[in-house]
Amino acid sequence: MPHYAGGCLCGAVRIEITAAPLRVGICHCLDCRKRQGAIFHTFAVFSPDAVAVAGETRAFGTRHFCPTCGSPLFDRWDGELELHVGCLDAPNQLKPEYECWVIRREDWLPPFELSNH
Repeated sequence: MPHYAGGCLCGAVRIEITAAPLRVGICHCLDCRKRQGAIFHTFAVFSPDAVAVAGETRAFGTRHFCPTCGSPLFDRWDGELELHVGCLDAPNQLKPEYECWVIRREDWLPPFELSNH
């Protein structure tokens, strides 16, 4: 059974996931760029039933973050939990399958090896 663990920068929030993601992607939209403070956002979508969150989070709309350190962690909407892959403890666990909002993609970014272009 798949297992993923992660959390915020200060350790006040921990996340445990016991299922494979429904999909993994990279988003270049302006909302994702602004809220992450990065040029793209990598996310993995899970069924909420497979995700356990320990610790207090705060929400801005659908976006959940640690109220202590401010780390963005996940979104909840439409019966799904969209985890910010950067909050996982270990690298190289999830590989994006697709990109969205490529109209906002930085021209200088090299192509990503994705299974679905």
